[in-house]
Amino acid sequence: MTTTPRPGTTVPDHRGRTGLHLTGRDLDRNPRVEVTDVELLAAGWHVLRATTFRYRGDDGSWATQKRETYDRGNGATILLYDPARRTVLLTRQFRYPVYVNDHPDGMLVETAAGLLDDDDAVTAIRREAEEETGVVVTEVQPVFEVYMSPGSVTERLHFFAAAYDGSTRTGDRGGLAEEGEEIEILEYDIDEARKLIRSGGIQDAKTIMLLQWAVLDGPFARG
Repeated sequence: MTTTPRPGTTVPDHRGRTGLHLTGRDLDRNPRVEVTDVELLAAGWHVLRATTFRYRGDDGSWATQKRETYDRGNGATILLYDPARRTVLLTRQFRYPVYVNDHPDGMLVETAAGLLDDDDAVTAIRREAEEETGVVVTEVQPVFEVYMSPGSVTERLHFFAAAYDGSTRTGDRGGLAEEGEEIEILEYDIDEARKLIRSGGIQDAKTIMLLQWAVLDGPFARG
């Protein structure tokens, strides 16, 4: 009996990808880890794998472990701030994953963000900032790079900041209609935004991290 290869392995998936079952097999940067098998569980828009590996513990013994990883690619996010008016520009849109996990209405307040796709991080975040907020940024400041959910998600998120001129901004809607995006653009005083963190009005991790950075080490830091 012959079995049909899973799409994304030796035959293309719906996005034309092959070899998705090979990722991780050649890893050798850590001598305590030996990848022995990679199983492709699903290849929808993103990729779910189950990887089996041997791990050498502190006592020198080897143990076999298995982990599922969700690969959605790497991403970037940006805090847009007006230093003169002490404001930040955020977005609000519906996020089903938080809605299904006890968020009141799924309408999450966030910094502009998106996946890199085939672009470098700076190019991608300039694109996302314009698409989601209408703000065209040229000079961006790298802040840090973070693995947001290292227990299961492979994504590395690039954090940026950039100034904008709020006095010339127009419009309160963003996003690409062809991608089904309906994004509300929100402008907050930085102190108001911090209060929303404490009250639960802002619950998105990347947004909280950038707002805290802004008042500790960024454009709104004292001294």
